[in-house]
Amino acid sequence: MRSKKMTGGLEKAPHRSLLYATGLSKEEMDRPLIGVCNAANEIIPGHVHLDTISEAVKTGIRIAGGTPMEFPAIGVCDGLSMNHEGMKMSLPSRELIADSVEIMATAHPFDAIVCIPNCDKIVPGMLMAILRLNIPAVVISGGPMLAGRKKSADLINVFEGVGKVKAGTMTEEELEQFEQSACPTCGSCAGMFTANSMNCLSESIGLALPGNGTIPAVMSARVRLAKQAGMQVMEMLEKNIRPRDIVTEKAVHNAVTMDMALGCSTNTTLHLPALFAEAGLDLNLEMFNEISKKTPNLCKLSPAGPHYMEDLNEAGGIPAVMSELVKKDLLNLDVMTVTGKTLGENLKDLKAHVSDETIVRPIETPYSQEGGIAILYGNIAPEGGCVKQSAVAPEMMVNTGTARVFNSEEDCVEAILGNKIKPGDVVVVLYEGPKGGPGMREMLTPTSAISGMGLGSSVALITDGRFSGGTRGAAIGHISPEAAAGGPIGLVQEGDRIEINIPKRSINLLVDEAELEERRKNFTPVVKEVQSPFLRRYAKLVTSASRGAVFEK
Repeated sequence: MRSKKMTGGLEKAPHRSLLYATGLSKEEMDRPLIGVCNAANEIIPGHVHLDTISEAVKTGIRIAGGTPMEFPAIGVCDGLSMNHEGMKMSLPSRELIADSVEIMATAHPFDAIVCIPNCDKIVPGMLMAILRLNIPAVVISGGPMLAGRKKSADLINVFEGVGKVKAGTMTEEELEQFEQSACPTCGSCAGMFTANSMNCLSESIGLALPGNGTIPAVMSARVRLAKQAGMQVMEMLEKNIRPRDIVTEKAVHNAVTMDMALGCSTNTTLHLPALFAEAGLDLNLEMFNEISKKTPNLCKLSPAGPHYMEDLNEAGGIPAVMSELVKKDLLNLDVMTVTGKTLGENLKDLKAHVSDETIVRPIETPYSQEGGIAILYGNIAPEGGCVKQSAVAPEMMVNTGTARVFNSEEDCVEAILGNKIKPGDVVVVLYEGPKGGPGMREMLTPTSAISGMGLGSSVALITDGRFSGGTRGAAIGHISPEAAAGGPIGLVQEGDRIEINIPKRSINLLVDEAELEERRKNFTPVVKEVQSPFLRRYAKLVTSASRGAVFEK
């Protein structure tokens, strides 16, 4: 056992002495030592209940003959850090989480590990770590929040409510009542936003048990699943099934296929390449387009439609969606999963099927023949930019508008809420990329303000920053290369015309090449003053969004 590096033999008597000091018995030291990484804290709604999940995991480990050893992980709530300097810390926290899990599981050589995440960067950070460590591992999330206001609201509606108040279609008193009822329980926010996208994809990849993505946080089934995860990691250890046995090229294909069918967050185009890179696998942006073009979009969960995670769970969850994709041979069924069985065997054992076709469309009658995400290219975005096309109004799929240029999210929000943005405008937000932010802030505030003020079907927004999984509308992010790296998006000037054609996967600045060349000669990227030593280091190490915003190797 790997843990014998810490507990075995005469020379490890001092180590055992320290473990005795923690209250461990000799019998517990003789069993496999299983790391339990728990992201619980009292700040994030998706994490306030994770101690309950952790206790269930540890119970499962003990039932199966192991000794659990719990340690913590940090987490950033994207909703609470939105639209201020705190959001600069969110994406960078992914790398810190991955590094810290690696540190803990290497310094204290666990035989296996169970990771308990629940929100945006915690899930991919932990996935990156277990692929890096490559010891038997299971991921068990805390589960999604229930929808609010009689199953008709979530956090995104509150963000959009700010714009409605500014537009005069909602009173401040109504918004105050709304904000108290939109998020009624613990759990990750109720729609197919980034946290739930990554929890669903953890299940789709095979690193989490069936039910991980959709069982609500407050359900007893979530606690039972956590116990099962604890027991299952012991089986993984016994069979020596490791994360890189599960995450293969076929699993990459399955993950992107499910991403498209579910209509997941655009942030998956950052996180999937990052975690697969830890397994030595390449996932470039063009693969998202290739798979999107042949994968129908079967779900319209918030923000793209009226349904929530609890609805998807009741309709059969991730296995139900998979059961439809299998009908057209769109998934690789022979891939290994943490159940110790193949995906095909899991679906057969579960008798996977869709119980409500209003939630998960039959593959013969999908919402659209293409997947939820599109990657656009053009003279603004030679390395690509992404959009959640399943959440774009039909009239905005092909659009030409007038550029309104801002060098920060704050300036952009001020203009939107100040009624300075008009129908037909294309809002361009520069210097919010991985290096330029630095930290690549999510910009749910401006996109929600646009929607809340009734401009969602007439105004587009493009940026080298990124968006929340809750963003709806013609919001095109991750434009690469970013302005701070000299990317051509930095050449856009106020009043330029920009052409967006999502079906043709194109985005172009309608300025002739001679003019663009002249602008390039005179272009000096804006350099923001960065007070944080951590963010200064991050800006030096981070790569383009088109590469997953991972660190240079």
